[in-house]
Amino acid sequence: ELGPNAYIRGATLLGEGTHVGSGVEVKNSVLMRDAAVPHLSYVGDSVLGTDVNFGAGTKVANLRHDDADVRFTVKGERVSTGRRKFGVVAGPGAKTGINTSLNAGVRLSPGATTAPGESVTRDR
Repeated sequence: ELGPNAYIRGATLLGEGTHVGSGVEVKNSVLMRDAAVPHLSYVGDSVLGTDVNFGAGTKVANLRHDDADVRFTVKGERVSTGRRKFGVVAGPGAKTGINTSLNAGVRLSPGATTAPGESVTRDR
């Protein structure tokens, strides 16, 4: 389901039952079954698992301001993705509170949550 003024661009894949709502931009991302980004949010270069829900105003950073490659945790170690742009990976059932900011390269584990207005700089 797409809401008014939703903007989908690039190599984006929307799974069955996904909801991209009013004023949401999704770029070069995969949203799996029943993932929801319902209001005024940005998701770029990311993977959202099944049943993920991003609260209104959630923003995903996909570019480091120092122009370094984005790093991601693999087997407990932070490694370079080799990419200038890389957003987040949100596991099944992860949920963000309204106005959450997610740094580039953050992983939200299955069922992870954030508080409203939180700036997430590390994996959870």
